[in-house]
Amino acid sequence: MDASALIASLQDAVPGAQFEAASSVDLQTTIYAPREAVPDVARALRDRPDLAFTFLAELTAVDFWPTEPRFEVVYILVSLVHRARIRVKVRLNADDARVATVSGVWPAANWLEREVWDLFGIEFDGHPDPRRLLMPEDWEGYPLRKDYPVQIRKTPEYSQPLQVTAEQFRQSVERDRLTRR
Repeated sequence: MDASALIASLQDAVPGAQFEAASSVDLQTTIYAPREAVPDVARALRDRPDLAFTFLAELTAVDFWPTEPRFEVVYILVSLVHRARIRVKVRLNADDARVATVSGVWPAANWLEREVWDLFGIEFDGHPDPRRLLMPEDWEGYPLRKDYPVQIRKTPEYSQPLQVTAEQFRQSVERDRLTRR
């Protein structure tokens, strides 16, 4: 499904919402959706027979600091019926990094939204369980933000690549085969 067909179908399902086609290096159909329409767009993507994106494969975010809009929430969806994948992106400003939850549409979004909140600080309005998932409860800040202070200071270490002869390599492979039998 190309971006123009997807946008036409979504504009029919969600009147008034402005969608935009986006380029991608992997040629996967990618569109931008408005933040206010995310719940309606999600339901349309799942429920319309011509779309049928019933599987949420991934939900993540990207930080473009210091530019605005700073964040993009990225939904990767799969339609098993139509054998298609799409990417839906939602732009968010740094001072209002929040979007409605889609966990009611795709239950798999529950933990993925918690992960994005925990690591980027993007809030999901209406989320059923907004607790930290990866970081300790007393953690301050959001580690995947580009302005997060790096606290580890370590001198880089360099090592030499392992060099073996062809005969040593063959002997090692043969020993491995004998132990796996």
